[in-house]
Amino acid sequence: MVDQTLTSAPARDQPPEPRPPALKPLELARWAWRQLTSMRTALVLLFLLALAAVPGSLVPQRSIDAARAAQFAAEHPHLAPWYDRFSLFSVYSSPWFAATYLLLFVSLVGCVLPRSRAHLRASLARPPRAPRNLGRLPVHEETTSTRTPDEVLAEARTLLRAKRFRVDVVDGALSAEKGYLRETGNLVFHLALLLLLLSVALGHLLGYKANVLLIEGEAFSNTVTAYDTWTPGALADESSLAPFTVSLDDLKVRYQTSGQQRGAPRDFEASVRYTSSPDAPEKSYVVRVNHPLKVDGVKVFLLGNGYAPVFTVRDRDGRVVSRGAVPFLPRDGNDTSVGVIKVTGTTPQIGFDGFFLPTAVIDRAGPHSIYPGLKLPRALLSVYTGDLGVDSGTPQSVYSLDKKGLTQVLGEDGRKLVVGLAPHTSVTLPTGETITMDGVRRWTSLSIARDPGAGPALGSALLALAGLMMSLFVRRRRVWVRAAAGDDGRTLVEVAGLARTEAEGGEGLTDEVRELAEQIGTMRIGTTS
Repeated sequence: MVDQTLTSAPARDQPPEPRPPALKPLELARWAWRQLTSMRTALVLLFLLALAAVPGSLVPQRSIDAARAAQFAAEHPHLAPWYDRFSLFSVYSSPWFAATYLLLFVSLVGCVLPRSRAHLRASLARPPRAPRNLGRLPVHEETTSTRTPDEVLAEARTLLRAKRFRVDVVDGALSAEKGYLRETGNLVFHLALLLLLLSVALGHLLGYKANVLLIEGEAFSNTVTAYDTWTPGALADESSLAPFTVSLDDLKVRYQTSGQQRGAPRDFEASVRYTSSPDAPEKSYVVRVNHPLKVDGVKVFLLGNGYAPVFTVRDRDGRVVSRGAVPFLPRDGNDTSVGVIKVTGTTPQIGFDGFFLPTAVIDRAGPHSIYPGLKLPRALLSVYTGDLGVDSGTPQSVYSLDKKGLTQVLGEDGRKLVVGLAPHTSVTLPTGETITMDGVRRWTSLSIARDPGAGPALGSALLALAGLMMSLFVRRRRVWVRAAAGDDGRTLVEVAGLARTEAEGGEGLTDEVRELAEQIGTMRIGTTS
């Protein structure tokens, strides 16, 4: 009978498993560096960088279209603070995007540079010597020749050099190798990725982005004060901005007029006049989508568009106290637009807040537009009086009205007054002032960008494509030829080949070795493949 005390010894009586000693700080740093600079880590970081860029294409970015970002924040008041907390309105300058970008850069540097040094040494080295037993290689041919071993090797040397092999003859055997461009292409691809990251960083450091809303008949200069938003790079110099000016003459937008996509924009172009410097002649240009205006290394892109009704406000004595086009911001696909008018030349001051509808309809859903074109333009405005706060020194948005401390004007029936205006019509307010809508102009949002890294980035992308093509289509091959004198006076010739990977072998390598054997021999003895 087996003694149970021996077969069920308690765990505490068993010797503990040996554990490796803890890494010292320097060893831990080396281990972390090896993990970071591995190709697997670089691929993971590249995937994470692509994943991190996805919110930038889904959420309006303040650096690209500040108006859309503000509209999104206004439509989602509970969601916008969380978007701000995680920098989703400025993805490409967020800390988490920058951290992924820098880690990828360091990983590529630590991965590519050592491999480049090793590849350079390998490309300058002599081909490896022939193995002792060539018959064990995957592709092997034997033949005989009436020529001497030296003549056979010389013939093989000539044939292989004609096929761009590097050749070396040692101890009666010939070694040849080609296909170094495969690894070169792989390294070029990764070096190009590194240059691409540097180019993008260069553009962000030295470039800038700006947005400006421009109404037909108006102009802007390339100065910081002329822009609605200005996002310079860390090393951008505001004093060195190119002194160009742009005037918007006409903005044309064509819409789908029928079908399920009725109202969808189909064409969008702006006729502008510009000067590259104060003394330069004025030139004309038509800016279209994906066809920006280029001036002194700066590109002017079209972004959004909308309507700017022209209003004139007169006081009780008929004097003009406000006149001009007021941009209204669209809030849906049919350009139902909202905006405000601030009149500071009256006492008390007057503020108007309401809608502009290109094709107006008022139904149970309220006032809205059913088509973005100017079919039935109407403006519906609420009226407020009081101190608008424009002289308080606190910055205010021109697209919103702070109604604190304002009194809404009532109509004769005691209800809140809503002024309805069509083009070239006027309404006299209960306070004695008169407002007229003189007409409707269009506005466009322009994105002005200078990116000195765009050219290098394009060159890096083309270089990466060239490296990728080389790594895919160039095949790495090794061929050995051994010639020895036989007992019958003939020369026994062995030809063998080896591919770097299985995908590079196959019939191609077999045919290449067989063809070489036939060219240097007179009678084939055997084949192994």
